[in-house]
Amino acid sequence: MRIPARCAQAVEAGWFTTIVFVTILVNAVAIGAETYTGFAAANGELLAWINHVCLGIFTVELVVRLTAHAPRFGGFFRSGWNVFDFVIVTASFLPFVGESTTILRLIRLGRIVRVVSLFPDLRVLLIAIGRSVPPIASMGLLGVLVVYVYAVIGWILFGAELPDRYGDVGTAMLNLFVMLTLENLPENLSEGMAVHPWSWIYFVSFALTASFLLLNVLIGIVINSMEEAREIEHKRLREERRAMIAHAGEDDEIDAAEQRAMIAEKLESLRDALDSLEEEIESSSPPGVGRDSVGR
Repeated sequence: MRIPARCAQAVEAGWFTTIVFVTILVNAVAIGAETYTGFAAANGELLAWINHVCLGIFTVELVVRLTAHAPRFGGFFRSGWNVFDFVIVTASFLPFVGESTTILRLIRLGRIVRVVSLFPDLRVLLIAIGRSVPPIASMGLLGVLVVYVYAVIGWILFGAELPDRYGDVGTAMLNLFVMLTLENLPENLSEGMAVHPWSWIYFVSFALTASFLLLNVLIGIVINSMEEAREIEHKRLREERRAMIAHAGEDDEIDAAEQRAMIAEKLESLRDALDSLEEEIESSSPPGVGRDSVGR
């Protein structure tokens, strides 16, 4: 088995992920310790040594993962997370980075974010958040429209009697936005009932429409985005594993071809040795005894 195949097996192994995860945690603790001025001043050399060790482990990890895709490194850079890991690790070796404390700290902080690339569930969550932004924005626009309509109605109904809550459209919208949490609904309802006995219809309809309906739509959007993100991540993992397995299979085929060539070479050497042995036997045999006689 060639080196890329061995590296591919290492990347898929649980111990490999565990080592990288522990290194990220140690790196995070070291960064947090540097925020304590007294501790950082007393243990500066230790923290610097930890930083160098973590960087070394991250570098070895990156080299192993790159080697697993050799010689076709394009498969490695198809993943955005792999590109992020590559940039974070290689940027630490740039000359101007070491001269800037702020950039160096940001890069070290970026190493902590790399924990997302280790666990598929975290990647699924981030993908789901990204895919849910457009529908949530549409839902937010609908929510603003509903709140605006109810704010105008509230200004018409309670503007004169309750100016602190419905004195203008802006104040009414702010009050209704707070009411979306249903926290001050009983207080608003009692004040509105004191103005108009039938105003409960206004508050109950708003609670049903804005709070419960929009909340259920939001939950549905998040659940649907999670399912789509999980399918995308599973598909990406399947393609990556398929590519690594196919690459390992090519290496095995190359090894098998080399083994067959070596066996054929050995057989040829054996044939030559047999021919030489037969010639020696013929030369040492009495006159009249040929190869056929020796064979019998």
